[in-house]
Amino acid sequence: MIGTGVFTSLGYQIIDIKSTFVLLMLWLVGGVAALCGALTYAELASRLPRSGGEYNFLSQLYHPSIGFVSGWVSLTVGFAAPTALAAMTFAAYLDSSVRHLVPIDRMAAALVLVAVVTFVHGRNHKASGGLQNWFTVLKVVLIVGFVGLVGIAVDAPQPINLLPTDGDGTLLMSSAFAVSLIYVNYAYTGWNSATYITGEIENPARSVPLVLIGGTAIVILLYLALNAAFLYAVPMAELEGRLEIGVIVAQATFGSTGALVMGGVLSLLLISTVSAMLMAGPRVLQVMGEDFRLFRLLAVRNSSGVPRAAVYTQGGLTILFIVTSTFESVLVFSGFILGLSSLATVLGVFVLRFKKGADRQAGSYRTWLFPLPPLIYSAIMIWTLTFIAFNRPQEAAVAAVIIALGFICYIVTEKYSSVGPETAAKQQ
Repeated sequence: MIGTGVFTSLGYQIIDIKSTFVLLMLWLVGGVAALCGALTYAELASRLPRSGGEYNFLSQLYHPSIGFVSGWVSLTVGFAAPTALAAMTFAAYLDSSVRHLVPIDRMAAALVLVAVVTFVHGRNHKASGGLQNWFTVLKVVLIVGFVGLVGIAVDAPQPINLLPTDGDGTLLMSSAFAVSLIYVNYAYTGWNSATYITGEIENPARSVPLVLIGGTAIVILLYLALNAAFLYAVPMAELEGRLEIGVIVAQATFGSTGALVMGGVLSLLLISTVSAMLMAGPRVLQVMGEDFRLFRLLAVRNSSGVPRAAVYTQGGLTILFIVTSTFESVLVFSGFILGLSSLATVLGVFVLRFKKGADRQAGSYRTWLFPLPPLIYSAIMIWTLTFIAFNRPQEAAVAAVIIALGFICYIVTEKYSSVGPETAAKQQ
């Protein structure tokens, strides 16, 4: 769950929110939403164990067309948009850290990174989960170390209000708070991943809540501490609307050398993020190609076993996002459409309980404190998505078009008829 989004989104939140208490509450509320979503997803993963995530859940709970649209969203947005965001952030941090040495064109840097990684993964690759685990450890060490050093080295600390002041109550219920939650959700991306190993955990009814609550609590504390350090070190006016928050704070606290080191480390982490997404995303596209004849080209693998067309498709979509959109618009648009998908999935637990009841099967897990987690998550997401639809209609409209195209593609695929993996392989 620990990603690089926490190093990027504070500047956009400050545009409309100037209260340190409310800004920190964003990260707490976002963490609670992530926890409630994870507790609910864990039951779905335990009782509907077939691989495929939302694609599997929504197909079984509602209708195959709903599952298909979820897969379509993953194909067009789910991996390409976060990859584009990571590449844009990489370019921003690289530019800010070496600007005094050599000028960097941010769009060119992002495009080159995506093109190179796409080319490499399109030829051959060796997945390394161990390497990704080391990158996660590095992120934790970076956050803890950075917070500690900022607390020691800041010469002119900024005031931090940990209690509400006049006007904070209004801000907490405002459209600005709701829209800013999308930025926070981006930082918490990955909360649903851990739920897919529920079936492998001994005594899941007891262990899953402990693992999810403990893990999410640690991430919430890290995110709160890091954002408090940002606000403590630099005046809000210097952070407002800026993407490269980490470098700005490092520059103000440790000077040019600190900014260079911070930018270098974060750039390395972001390269790993882009690489991981361009490694995992095409596998989802490959499954779509195996299941549906219309997309069978995505399932074709080269002599090294790499679904080259799927890799190049995701790379191309990522480049399209970078060229045509800003960081903020991509984040809001993708957050809106992916939020709709996760909301439908979480609400599906009520459909599951209605269809199959709550009988506890051996080795299965039931949502802890049901129905509170799905209700809390759904309330937060409905509130957020409603405000985005009214306040960011352009991004919401694009999301609606993507979903509509998904249903159209489903109708077309039904005419071609869906095929299973074995049949698809024989046709290629």
